[in-house]
Amino acid sequence: MTRLILTLPLLALFQCNKDETVAAYGAADQTWVLREIDGQPYEESALLRFPEEGRIAGNAPCNSYDGTLNAPYPWFEVQNLNATRAACAGLEAEGFYFAALMAMTQSEVSGNVLILRNEDGHEMVFTAAE
Repeated sequence: MTRLILTLPLLALFQCNKDETVAAYGAADQTWVLREIDGQPYEESALLRFPEEGRIAGNAPCNSYDGTLNAPYPWFEVQNLNATRAACAGLEAEGFYFAALMAMTQSEVSGNVLILRNEDGHEMVFTAAE
């Protein structure tokens, strides 16, 4: 019994290091292509990846970016979003993409579709790149 009591805290410690983000529930090892925001096609190119536990990265219309993701699935919260600073014709669409991404609070992975949404009814739909 004493051995069991001493072992339980160690098991809990190992569980704390397990990835609980959307990446661990089907989003990792994929490059996700943004297809639409709030039901409207997204005409520019925006990619989202989950390169390692607790991180996001990708390419927006003009710049590459990365950030922190620590919310357990199905929750979604991006923090510390950093992007390069190149200018291009798609800069307005990029600002729209980043604002939408930062506003998302929930995630859902179903096969090759990733959906991000929030309580206000806003939604971003991504598909896995082929």
